[in-house]
Amino acid sequence: MKRLLIVGAGGFGREVFNWLRQHPDCGKVWQIAGFLDDKATALEGYDYSPGIIGSVKDYKAVTGDLLVLGLALPKIKKVVVSHLLSRGGEFLTFVHPSVIMGGNVKIGRGSFVCPGAVLTSDVTLGEFVTFNCCSSIGHDASLADFVTLSGHCDITGFCHVAEGAFFGSHACMIPKTKVGAWAVVGAGSTVILNVAPNTTVIGSPAKKLIS
Repeated sequence: MKRLLIVGAGGFGREVFNWLRQHPDCGKVWQIAGFLDDKATALEGYDYSPGIIGSVKDYKAVTGDLLVLGLALPKIKKVVVSHLLSRGGEFLTFVHPSVIMGGNVKIGRGSFVCPGAVLTSDVTLGEFVTFNCCSSIGHDASLADFVTLSGHCDITGFCHVAEGAFFGSHACMIPKTKVGAWAVVGAGSTVILNVAPNTTVIGSPAKKLIS
């Protein structure tokens, strides 16, 4: 049986712990061995046995290990993943058993699809995508590597989200729109026009945030 390590022991990492336990492979194909986190006190006040068993920075791959991302911020995900891959880390691609999925759906390495998600048909998720609870993606849409959707987001047909974009909860896109690399779509926002890379938009309709 493989040893499964959750990378990150913050709020999302704790959610990941619970979703993993609900999968039929838990205890049969792999067993949760604990968390990797550079902050040794990250689980203080919480009962998540076996707890933090090592740091991300010191991790070295062991035969039979599997890693799963318990991180949600795209830039942090990319840095941490790059480091762990350089150490020989092998990542699990996870789809919760409650997910509704149609045909021709492709999900990249290390992505994590949470409970209640809907992936319709002819959908592509890149590597290390975080697809949170009750979010949905329509036909012919795609999310590139390191994208994060928070809960209850709606990516509709023919939409494209570029690398590292982040969506707050209840954000959505109308059909055929695009969100650029490393952009941020604020919670509750509705994208009706293309969003440029490295831009933060908020509101309905979503508009560029001017600081």
